Amino acid sequence: MSYDDVFRFDPDLADDIHEHPREMLEYFEEALRLYDLPVDVSLSDAHVRIHDLPDNDVLDVAEVPRHENIGRLLGIRGQVQKVSAVKPRIVEATFECQRCGTQTSIPQAGDQLQEPHECQGCERQGPFRLNSSASTWTDHQFARVQQPPERTKGGEGETIDVHLEDDIIQEFDAGDRVTLTGVLDIEEPKGDQTRDFDTTVDGQAVVREESSYEDIDVSEHLDEIEAIAAGEHGDPYNLLVQSINPEHEGDEDVKLAIALQMFGGWSRGGQKRGDSHILLMGDPGCGKSTFLQAVDELAPRSTYASGKGATAAGLTAAAVADDFGDAEWGLEAGALVLADGGVACIDEIDKVNDSVVSSLHDALESQLVRINKAGINATLNARTALLAGGNPEHGRFNPYQPIAQQLDLGPTLMSRFDLMFMVSDSPDEEADREVIDHMMRSRRAAAKKELGENLTEEEQKSIEPEISRETLRAYIAYAKEEVTPYLRETETEAREYLREEFLKLRLANADEEDNPVPVTYRQEEAIERLAEASARVRLSDEVRREDVDRALSLVRKSMEQVGIDPESGQFDADVVETGQSKSQRDRRKQVLAVIEDQNGATVEAVTDIIDMDETKVERDIDSLKQRGQVYEIDGELRKS
Repeated sequence: MSYDDVFRFDPDLADDIHEHPREMLEYFEEALRLYDLPVDVSLSDAHVRIHDLPDNDVLDVAEVPRHENIGRLLGIRGQVQKVSAVKPRIVEATFECQRCGTQTSIPQAGDQLQEPHECQGCERQGPFRLNSSASTWTDHQFARVQQPPERTKGGEGETIDVHLEDDIIQEFDAGDRVTLTGVLDIEEPKGDQTRDFDTTVDGQAVVREESSYEDIDVSEHLDEIEAIAAGEHGDPYNLLVQSINPEHEGDEDVKLAIALQMFGGWSRGGQKRGDSHILLMGDPGCGKSTFLQAVDELAPRSTYASGKGATAAGLTAAAVADDFGDAEWGLEAGALVLADGGVACIDEIDKVNDSVVSSLHDALESQLVRINKAGINATLNARTALLAGGNPEHGRFNPYQPIAQQLDLGPTLMSRFDLMFMVSDSPDEEADREVIDHMMRSRRAAAKKELGENLTEEEQKSIEPEISRETLRAYIAYAKEEVTPYLRETETEAREYLREEFLKLRLANADEEDNPVPVTYRQEEAIERLAEASARVRLSDEVRREDVDRALSLVRKSMEQVGIDPESGQFDADVVETGQSKSQRDRRKQVLAVIEDQNGATVEAVTDIIDMDETKVERDIDSLKQRGQVYEIDGELRKS
């Protein structure tokens, strides 16, 4: 029942429900039982549920545990972090005296089972046996609701535990956004009595959000959004580039790619992934993290996590031993699930351990997280774009090795990324001068703004985005909710252009013997996703040739940066697909041939025979050892 309906019927009655919810809901349910109904209709198990409270009574999780809210009916907006298994809970316990057999019923409240003080028959103090079949039961579940990640500014969100009973159990999964109606209560202290009490919520109704962005008021910004999309303020794509991480000078391709990632392609009911995954690579200190932090602030839904020390539950989801007090298992959502419908930003992804990496594979491709453990079988949505930052395996990138090979991620995980970019830190006098000037200008502008001094137009631009944060968040939310672009039959030019350009990519640098398929079909889907995102920027349902061209340009630049074999200077997609380039494969074949021919050659002998760079040959021999193709006995190499 809607609170608004009650208020229109009788405002005083609505106020009583708000201030004294337990008593009033009990009266409502008693009225149901007294209602005159046909013989074959019973409402004995029915409950009255109040939802849709006024906006001023719907609180964020952090606002709930206040003394003035105790005992009141509240609306709580948040995201489900964890849910427990469903268990039976006793409502009225019937005990049987083991001396005389007299049965006594005791209404139950709180967490501890209350036994009779004495038998009503023989008046002895037990012993008593619980008669489970004669007792009254209900189903019960705990849930932990947290402040949504994008509202916590990168910190750990406040949480509150909720008790759910009977018909409102299993109404949501971990990761879902919900608005709960419930009564704030205090928990009984455990151990010594203190003056401080923890709070819980007695859940009365649950409404799962149908829209992904209900907390964003798009109507307030709609006129400006439409003007930007129509090009009234300039090229919308340039405006987006200038609005992402404005304090970081350069890397326009990275900024455009991130902008398209936030708008996203269109997911066809879970059948085809619409979200693009992007990996930013670079030496430490070159600004990768600033991009992740910027997206965490701009994306309508986002989470931020570090790969260092992350667990599978921290990135995807897992069945974990819960801490609701019963030492059972619960389902806990991780970063990808919590950012469902948005962007998950994971820094230092190269530090993620192997067990966590394996859990990412399926989540990134199918956008589902499957949990089968401890009796919990669940599938959670992870319709999330991943923006990850990674550092080289040995601290800094070696310009003489393929870039993809220096990231300790493995080919399978790397193949899940649509785009991979180097955030470079290569010395360049002219470029470095511009970057330093921009850094000094933005820092000076920030100081003048803090002190209330007037800023020049150039200083203003160095710290203020072209599109404000609030407008951009609403822009993205509106485009993702309302615009569903795809390559339609009528867009013949765009479809033919995509097909022919992809075939050029696929066949370029192909070698029938060693590299027959330099580009896989994954790139074609990546291009379509990015082209759809480009159409969404214009708020268009049609993908045009210009969108395809924009997507192709980003994919080419990504492939050139990551897939270049530094020894040959040519593109080699196998660098990404297999982790080694054609030059390396050829040299390792020679090494294996020499070892097999010599049947006991030393490293020095192999190097002399091949007559190549000693460091490269030694590195190839180490790699062959790790792969189990070569072993060493008494300083001599032998083929396995």
